[in-house]
Amino acid sequence: MTRLVVVSNRVADPRKTAAGGLAVALADALNTTGGMWFGWSGTIVKDGATGEGELHTQQAGDVTLATVDLSQEDHDGYYLGYSNDVLWPVFHYRLDLARFDAGHIDAYRRVNRLFARKLMGLLKPDDIIWVHDYHLIPLAAELRAMGCNNRIGFFLHIPLPPQTVLAAIPQHEWLVRALFAYDLVGFQSEADLIHFSRYVQAEANATALGNDRFRAYNRTVRAGAFPIGIDVDEFQALTQAKDGMDMYHRMKEEYSRRKLLLGVERLDYSKGLPQRMRSFRTLLQKYPENLNSATLIQIASPSREDMGAYADLLREMESLCGSINGDYGELDWMPIRYMHRNVARKRLPGLYRAARVALVTPLRDGMNLVAKEFIAAQDENDPGVLVLSRFAGAAEQLEHALLVNPYDIDGTAEVIQQALQMPLEERQARHEKLLYRIRRHDVHWWRKSFLDALAGTDSTDQRNQVSLRKPPLNEDVSAVNRG
Repeated sequence: MTRLVVVSNRVADPRKTAAGGLAVALADALNTTGGMWFGWSGTIVKDGATGEGELHTQQAGDVTLATVDLSQEDHDGYYLGYSNDVLWPVFHYRLDLARFDAGHIDAYRRVNRLFARKLMGLLKPDDIIWVHDYHLIPLAAELRAMGCNNRIGFFLHIPLPPQTVLAAIPQHEWLVRALFAYDLVGFQSEADLIHFSRYVQAEANATALGNDRFRAYNRTVRAGAFPIGIDVDEFQALTQAKDGMDMYHRMKEEYSRRKLLLGVERLDYSKGLPQRMRSFRTLLQKYPENLNSATLIQIASPSREDMGAYADLLREMESLCGSINGDYGELDWMPIRYMHRNVARKRLPGLYRAARVALVTPLRDGMNLVAKEFIAAQDENDPGVLVLSRFAGAAEQLEHALLVNPYDIDGTAEVIQQALQMPLEERQARHEKLLYRIRRHDVHWWRKSFLDALAGTDSTDQRNQVSLRKPPLNEDVSAVNRG
């Protein structure tokens, strides 16, 4: 029987409720199929000490968890350096925050080679391998070089930038060439797929023969958009569970005289938090009926705070929230309740349900599952309103939300006011359409559609080692249709 092997930077026990996003989605896939989950253990071994690269395995029900320790040098270069100082900012269009340290790429390659070497000894001939996210782009190329002939798929959870932005990375050709070692490459949105298509044809001289198959570097890769979803039934059950309902009733009682707005995300410069605070300030300035009435609860979970850009963002958020509260707050009302800490996932659905408006306004996001969780948690008889950035991947599916340009501070404030004033009938109609979309393309659909597409790839000519050269302009290439 074919076994699913999931590979990601971090591994979690799929039997336990995870924090959200990737962990929840992968746990769903493995709980459904069984298999193996491979990645970094979370352990950093002091440089020069024994244990570097040590492999650990344990059983979690029907799933084998296999993890590898990293040295401090490799962790810093692979994770903090190349993954989060180069790929994360560039893929989120923030070239100004990227640090192109030549030493980081060496650690990134080393760790991917280490993962491939450790994984090879655990693979069975008929395993299907599903690799996740920007930390592991070259993993398939390393596996192919070691003789791996399995079908391998890759899913990018963050955005893929346009050609001109991606080409700013000094190793951009090497990165994209590595993607051609996969049989299937999945993206969150059609926009990402378009960016991939334009890049490979312009920069790699790839030939496209229709329906998202491309040939370059002596290989053919299939690409597609597979927007990730949530488990709607599971999240609605969490909403109705004791913790969720306790939170809901507490919030409704505490804010019975207020209009509650909500933002929930990691503290990250991609999320547009300062712009959101400025839009909320503008809302209070332009629409004074919201004074002593509208309250924004902003949860910004800690994230990579040992990195300079995040420390700067933390200071800016504290300054903005303090300034707005100082200028507009009353003894019995503060416009913003800013929380720089995590909130238990089992309590979030009740918070979503109590909110009149959710503000999901990233400057750039691969998908954004908070938007979908908010929709799932709503009371269909009296639903809240989703204000969503047009630059979130979710905007392609959730066109019945109120879409905003988060860079437009005044425009976003006007849309927030529209959301606060929206009549019940319109709220119900929008919510019904949004709920239909997230049910139709839930996490089960995402898993099945990607794995079905990967199983259906024709690997006859796919299992050659990726060529390290750039193909000449006149190279004969072929491609096949996406199913």
